[in-house]
Amino acid sequence: MLILKLILRNAFRHKLRTVLTIVSITIAILAFGLLRTVVSAWYAGVAASSASRLITRNAISLVFPLPISYKDKIRQISGVKTISYGNWFGGVYIEEKNFFANFAVEPSTYLDLYPEFNLTPDETKAFLHDRKGFVAGRKLADKYSWQIGSLVTLKGTIFPGNWDFVLRGIYRGKDKTIDETQFFFHWDYLNETMKKMAPRRADQVGFYMIGVTRPELAADVAVSIDSTFKNSLAETLTETEKAFQLSFVSMTEAIVTVIEIVSLIIIFIIMAVVANTMVMTTRERIGEYAVLKTLGFGGWHIAVLIFGESLLITLLGCLLGIASTFPTAHAFGESMGTFLPVFNVETKTVALDFIAALSVGLVAAVIPVRRAIGIRIADGLRRIG
Repeated sequence: MLILKLILRNAFRHKLRTVLTIVSITIAILAFGLLRTVVSAWYAGVAASSASRLITRNAISLVFPLPISYKDKIRQISGVKTISYGNWFGGVYIEEKNFFANFAVEPSTYLDLYPEFNLTPDETKAFLHDRKGFVAGRKLADKYSWQIGSLVTLKGTIFPGNWDFVLRGIYRGKDKTIDETQFFFHWDYLNETMKKMAPRRADQVGFYMIGVTRPELAADVAVSIDSTFKNSLAETLTETEKAFQLSFVSMTEAIVTVIEIVSLIIIFIIMAVVANTMVMTTRERIGEYAVLKTLGFGGWHIAVLIFGESLLITLLGCLLGIASTFPTAHAFGESMGTFLPVFNVETKTVALDFIAALSVGLVAAVIPVRRAIGIRIADGLRRIG
């Protein structure tokens, strides 16, 4: 108990220096937590991928379409449970800055494949029966103040023209890892319009989404699909949903690497700040440690005092930094919801914050402890007065 009282009093003997150190640690932990959350958000689509879903696209590139006739052939392959299809639409709402994911899908099978998108029975029924109906995620609807029945017009980029839609459903994710910023509508509406405007672009899809009967069959089903269309005019590339998502993340891998490096640099900055504080503290108290030694206190007592003070300061800063991370991440996620639709502080990030703080607290105190324990009593007493 005496040791704990000494640690607490020593930590706040120089209040201004201690407070400034804690504030520095708080800011650093906040920055570290936000950067780690950005990395987690980057991989959110990968983490939410299902092991029982496959994506089939054109083997050359995703920008090249596949015939709609492939649907019946894929359905006949052993292991295929459900098949849906769609096109990336790429429409713009009002102006260019209003970017969000929007695509045309076969509605009933798409909702079957993605049960994590929760709609009410009435919303599902209304969406399926309205050719111009669309479904939007909760965050997207909140951002633009859309209500059920709202008329929304998208300006086509890939498919030119103004496209009118009616909001028939607002989905919520089954948990916080689900993207709630998507916009999807009937593929038939897109296809029928293309038959009138550009017949050569009709009856084509950008990708097939396939549900397999069992996850362990995914690799065999993927090989069977690609073998079926080998040497055709439009060969396919089939991969798991996770691999498909990773292919997009890999395009920005350099950015993710830089973010991870910066987060590690922050830890070294914290270590330098705390180490400087502890070195100054130890130098000022050399005489006190010499007195403690004359009273019979051993080296481990002094080590506990210095390590305890260092850990107390870093953990206080860590706790304040973690407490600040949640509201800051929420505000950042709201402003960047279109680009990082799933922006949640994970338990793993909080654990890394604690590990980083503990590591910094221990490492920063090593040199001061060695110096305090190694000094001779006579040398320490000369500094008194």
